[in-house]
Amino acid sequence: MFLDRLEESLSTYRNALGVRSHRQELLASNIANADTPHFKARDVDFKSALATAMGSAGADMSGPLDMARTQRGHLIGDGANPYGAGVKYRAEYQGAVDGNTVNMDVERASLAENSLQIEALITFINKRFEGLQRAISGQ
Repeated sequence: MFLDRLEESLSTYRNALGVRSHRQELLASNIANADTPHFKARDVDFKSALATAMGSAGADMSGPLDMARTQRGHLIGDGANPYGAGVKYRAEYQGAVDGNTVNMDVERASLAENSLQIEALITFINKRFEGLQRAISGQ
């Protein structure tokens, strides 16, 4: 019973951390593909991705999604987009000759902001466990 309540109280943090981690991967991918012709920068709409991850019953969506194979020759998908409609293409600020939409200033700023958000989430989770530890030890 106690573990169920603990799991339920931490599910929001776990799902938020999953969305933030996925966003970090997308931002790193954008930076890595800054010189790739016709690459379109992507980002996560945190609010809609977290709503998808929480689902109607607070289901954990941190694992990969199964992809349908409609033909025998199709590759097996790896669940590259576990947060559904939260992943969007970033708006183009200045068009490049090669069609690439990565703006390194935007990507670096987004990466730094997302890193701070991840650190804050980890701090919240640690404080939650510290409080539980104090309660258990009777302090």
